[in-house]
Amino acid sequence: MGTVTIGVSIAVPEPHGSRLQQLRAGFGDAAAHGIPTHVTLLPPTEIGDTDLAAVEAHLSEIAAAARPFPMRLSGTGTFRPLTPVVFVQVVEGGAACAWLQKRVREASGPVPRELQFPYHPHVTVAHGIEEAAMDRAYEDLADYEAAWPCTGFALYEQGADGVWRKLREFPFGTAVVPPQGGSVDRGSVSAH
Repeated sequence: MGTVTIGVSIAVPEPHGSRLQQLRAGFGDAAAHGIPTHVTLLPPTEIGDTDLAAVEAHLSEIAAAARPFPMRLSGTGTFRPLTPVVFVQVVEGGAACAWLQKRVREASGPVPRELQFPYHPHVTVAHGIEEAAMDRAYEDLADYEAAWPCTGFALYEQGADGVWRKLREFPFGTAVVPPQGGSVDRGSVSAH
C-alpha cells in the first residue's frame, strides 16, 4: 500500500487568488506557484492511498451539512517568532472555517489529526523567507481587502514535485433532496 499527502482547504477565488499568489512569489517565496491561495481546513496529512475513498465520503458528508457563508480578508498578521509566516487575516468567516476544520479532523473520521498549534484561519502570503521580505509582505498587504461568498471547499494532493493539485471540490449543501412533484423555482437554485 502506498501513501499520499492530502490537504483540505477553501480556495481564495479569482481574481484574489492569483493576485495573492503573484505577490507571494514576488516576496521571494519559492513555494508560491505550487500552492494555490487558500484557507487551510486540514494541513498536509499523509494517508494510505486506499483511504482516499473514505476521506472523500467523509468530506461529502461535511459539505452536505454546511451552508454558504461570507468570507472576508483584511490586513495582515504574523506567527513570528513562533513560525516564519506572514498572512492575510480572515476577519469574517473564521468561525465557519473553525467548525469545518474540526469536523474534517474529528477523531471518529478517516483523518483524525491533532494540530501542532491552535487553529487560526488565515491566508499565507510569505513563509520561511528572509526577515526583510517577511516585513515587506506584512507592510505591503496591511491594507489588503477581499470578500466573497464561500460555497464549498476542496481536497488537494501534493505531488512528488511538491505542487498541490485539486482532486475534488465539495460544494455546500449538496445532499438536499430535490422537491418531489410540482414545479421547482429555478430562481432560487444557485450554481456553484
